[in-house]
Amino acid sequence: MRRSFSLLLQNKPGVLLRAAQVLTARGCNVEDLRVSRTEDPFVSRMTLEAETVAEQTSLLEQLRAVPGVLEARDLTSPAIGQPREAGDLVTLQDIEAAMTRIRGSIPVTPLVLSEWFSNLTGSSVYFKLENLQFTGSFKERGALNRILTMTLEERARGVITASAGNHAQAVAYHAVRQGVRCVIVMPEMAPLTKVVNTQAYGATVIQKGGSFDEAVAEARRICEAENMVFLHAFDDHEVISGQGTLGLEMLEQCPMLDAVMVPVGGGGLLGGIACAIKAIRPEVRMIGVEAARVPSMMRAREMRSPVTVSAASTIADGIAVRRAGDRTLPLVEKYVDEMVTVEEEEIAKAILLLLEREKTLAEGAGAAALAALLHHRVDLRGKKVAVLICGGNIDVMFLSRIIERGLVKDGRLLRLQVFLPDHPGSLSRLTQMIAGQRANVIEVHHERAYYGVNLGDTMIEVTVETRGTGHSDELISALVSAGFNPKRVV
Repeated sequence: MRRSFSLLLQNKPGVLLRAAQVLTARGCNVEDLRVSRTEDPFVSRMTLEAETVAEQTSLLEQLRAVPGVLEARDLTSPAIGQPREAGDLVTLQDIEAAMTRIRGSIPVTPLVLSEWFSNLTGSSVYFKLENLQFTGSFKERGALNRILTMTLEERARGVITASAGNHAQAVAYHAVRQGVRCVIVMPEMAPLTKVVNTQAYGATVIQKGGSFDEAVAEARRICEAENMVFLHAFDDHEVISGQGTLGLEMLEQCPMLDAVMVPVGGGGLLGGIACAIKAIRPEVRMIGVEAARVPSMMRAREMRSPVTVSAASTIADGIAVRRAGDRTLPLVEKYVDEMVTVEEEEIAKAILLLLEREKTLAEGAGAAALAALLHHRVDLRGKKVAVLICGGNIDVMFLSRIIERGLVKDGRLLRLQVFLPDHPGSLSRLTQMIAGQRANVIEVHHERAYYGVNLGDTMIEVTVETRGTGHSDELISALVSAGFNPKRVV
């Protein structure tokens, strides 16, 4: 039976050789050997054949007795290539095994205390910055863990997946690095930056379907036609286990957390993290956050079964999943305390505040958990709260629209329509009044033919930069007092 083992070896000459000699003496055929270095020890992951479970147990004992071997673990349960039962829930042991597999390739991201957001919310707010991963999101964890558990036969067939972007980039990056052919099916409306990046990592990208579910259907069709291996974005045991490593990291970085807020799409991230954290500290409050337009996990919890919700466009495209997973829902039901939703404007505001106050770039899905905290979906005042910033892959043009819209919503950009006599000095008098209120004119547009303008008059549409809503109100009041009749454009 083919088994997968991980050895943690001291970085000293001869250690790997002595471990290999033990394997040879036991008649094991090493099919695959990879060595990845860390700062001091290095991790060697081996795929080898052992005849029985009893033999494999004694083999582990012998490997652990080799001088310089710090740890020897069986990573394969069930054996590589053996399918898992649908009801086989991810466990803490699965997540710990995933951590051992990926630790040499996936960096530990910071968990940082934000003084500004802590003061704003009344909680001690810690941001877990998964947007700093190489491909820009947490998805690398699950993708790599799944790829590393593939058999040689599966590797030869190649992998295919469907994704709105982040899973696509993670699978493309790690599959190509492992020498595995990779095909990605992305929805037609996937963000351009995610499509371009996925292609740059070396994958073949096919854009098909108006939603994630339609992209999945196309990927499965190709998978069957070309005998490839399908890597599900969230409803896969090894993917969930990989995402769960985030829970272990957060508890290592801040052991006394009171609550963790996690964005939710299909539920692989939330299910994995909640499983890890609740197994170690069951008193930690686990909160999932969905986009209000696509609340598939909330509906699944209500119905106690996955249901398909209506397709909808959302700024949080990374969690716009219409149906929760069959594997993820039981984990969410077992370990998650609350599910909440956030609106589009709330997510946009969270993106803007993260950028402005923390100098942190988050995509819509990445800012969803913070949006829920900012808008009091749950009462966490006085608590230590980890907020997951799960990704930062956002199109620059889209980001510019979010920034401009956010400035308008905060009252820092104000557009007014003012009717004036169309003769010299009228515009000058208006702009002098604006300058006198310490506001800055950004743009001016004249209109003489539309908006019901009287002959001899002109309509001036002026865009002004202000300090906020209060300053905007003061400016409008001053203009009215001076005889103007400004109309706010909304």
